[in-house]
Formats: sequence, structure tokens, C-alpha cells
Amino acid sequence: MTRPTRAQLNELADKWMKGTITPSEKELLDKWYDLDTEEPVTWAAGDASEEQLAARLLSNINTQKKPSYFSKRWQIPAAAVLLILLGVGTYLYVLRSDPREQVAVAGKEIRPGKDQAILTLGNGEKIILADAANGEVANRSGVKITKTTNGQLVYDATGSTNESLPLEYNSIEAPAGGQWQVRLPDGSVIFLNASSSITYPTRFVGNERKIQMTGEAYFEIAHNKEMPFRVESRGQTVEVLGTHFNVMAYADERIVQTTLLEGSVRIVTALGSKMLEPGEQAQLSGNKLKVSSDVDLEGVVAWKNGYFKFNEGLESIMAKIARWYDVDVEYRDKPAIGLTFSGKISRSRDISGILKMLEYTGDVHFKLEGRKVIVTK
Repeated sequence: MTRPTRAQLNELADKWMKGTITPSEKELLDKWYDLDTEEPVTWAAGDASEEQLAARLLSNINTQKKPSYFSKRWQIPAAAVLLILLGVGTYLYVLRSDPREQVAVAGKEIRPGKDQAILTLGNGEKIILADAANGEVANRSGVKITKTTNGQLVYDATGSTNESLPLEYNSIEAPAGGQWQVRLPDGSVIFLNASSSITYPTRFVGNERKIQMTGEAYFEIAHNKEMPFRVESRGQTVEVLGTHFNVMAYADERIVQTTLLEGSVRIVTALGSKMLEPGEQAQLSGNKLKVSSDVDLEGVVAWKNGYFKFNEGLESIMAKIARWYDVDVEYRDKPAIGLTFSGKISRSRDISGILKMLEYTGDVHFKLEGRKVIVTK
């Protein structure tokens, strides 16, 4: 096979990143880089200078085929690791350097999170869902609970029409390094992010559908005008009839964020309420509630769709990484004030793949010791 020139590779990578690559061009790029993914992965250096990036480009040039230690599904062409010079508007394609020069790893590689959660039934019984066989996992008070092959827990309350049956509450907790989906008896679907939980009745009765949550979850709520859906979390209640929205309410985050994708919701706090329209985000900090329309909706729900999309400071990024990979983070050096990173990368990669992308900027370095990530300059 004829090897493309560096200029040709950069041109093909540029087309691949922009989504304008033709099938024949993509085949050429796939063959040369052994690529097998439809989704480009980009990375931006928030405040790197043009001189720094140019030096890094020159030092990292490598015309050999990329190493094979990455999982095939998530391989990306090294030339398509994109560093963006903010304020300059120039694009540089950086070839991957020797992996031994990046992210010192002591011990085993840290794998990404996976479908795992703990279901707690009304009688206190706990079921580790990752270990449970597909099919029926419980049947209580006429409500059948089933685990599907695609990692979803489904509630069927058709057998609970007898109102004398006791109303039970269940909870599902996705630990650090876990995620899960739940289909409630009304047909609503909830996606749980890592370090998150929900508590809910196994069937809905009365004039409302109410649940409690911690952490982060994405909701696809079945419409029912006669029985509004309410989500309680960290000082607020989200009231909906039928809609899609995301709530991020981790205890270690300063702001509770509720982002509306479809429909309409009302955010209720002790001091008042606000209605959201699609594309808006409510931000609750203490008793202060404000609404923003400048929202990166793709970034908000990236976790649900299987990838990270960052546009923020290092400490915020590392908090997300810590939850998904179930690691502790230790800062030997505090990040520079104003240092931000922007990028998009699969959550299916090992942790070193994520950290290497951050290290490409030259502004931060990492060392893995067991399940601890040590951050230095």
C-alpha cells in the first residue's frame, strides 16, 4: 500500500474531523491508521501559545503506524488529535509521541466505568445488578422487576391493580465507575450517571409521580397531564408533565444544574420558581436561582451518549474523571488560574488515554499510583 504524504494525511484528517470525508478517502485513512470508529475525537488546548504548539508538533512527528495498545473500537488517527489555538484560529495536527514519555503508570491500567448499580428493594434486600441474570429479578406487591439484555431495569405494575397492596419504594445507586438505566412503571426512562442514585415508588398512585435523586441523571418523562412528575434534589424540585431534561446535583459541586432538552419544566425552590424553555439551564447556588440560555446541550448530555465533552477548568474535568473511573485525585501542583481545556473523547477509553490528551497541551502532567491520579505541572 502506498503511504500517504504528511500533507495528504493532514488533509484527510481535517476532512474526517469536519465530517466531509468521502467513503474512498475514509477507506484510505482507515487502512493507514487501522482506524475503526465513526466518531472523531478532538482536543483543544485552552491557553497554549502558538510557539509551544509548534514546538510540540515538531517534537512529536512520527511517520510510523501508530502503536496498537489502544482498544480497536476507539482508536483514532494520531494526525487527527486536534490542538486548537484559541484566539489564533490555526489548526495543528499532532502525531502521537512515544507513550512511555507520557502518564507514568504504577500498577495496572485503570479501566473506564461500566453498567453496574445496586438495587435496594422495599424490604431492604440489595441486588447487585451487574451480577444478576437477565430476566425477572424481583416480584413484590404485584410489581415485576426485570433486567434486560441492554442493561436496563424495567418495572411492570400491571399486576398491582389491587389498591390494598402496600406501596413500596425502591432505590438504585450507580457507584463511582458505574451507570444504569431504569424504566419506571409509567414508561418514563431515567439514565443514572456515576455516583448517583434515585429513590422512587414501584407504582405511581394519587395525583403526582415523585422521586428523589442525588448525583446526575437524564430523564425522559412519559406525558401524563393528570399526574405531574416531580424530581427532588438538593434544595429544588423539578416539576414536569412530559419532557427530556438533565439534572446535575452532586454534593461536591457548587451549582445544581437543570437543563431542558424538550418540553417544559418548572424549577421550584424555597424562594420562588422559574419556568424553563428548551435549550435553557437553571443554575441553583445556595438560595440563588438563575436561568441561562447560553448552554452547550451536547456537552450536558455527552455522558449519557458515551463520551466526555469538556470546556472547563482542570479541577472540574478531574471531578468527572474521578467519578467515572472511580479514582482519587491529588494535586501536587494547583492548576494555573484561567487554564481551561476543551475536547471530546469516548468514555470507553482507559484512563491513561484521557490523561494523555490533557498532557498534549504541555500545561499539566499525571502519574497513576494504584487508583490515585497525581497531578503536577
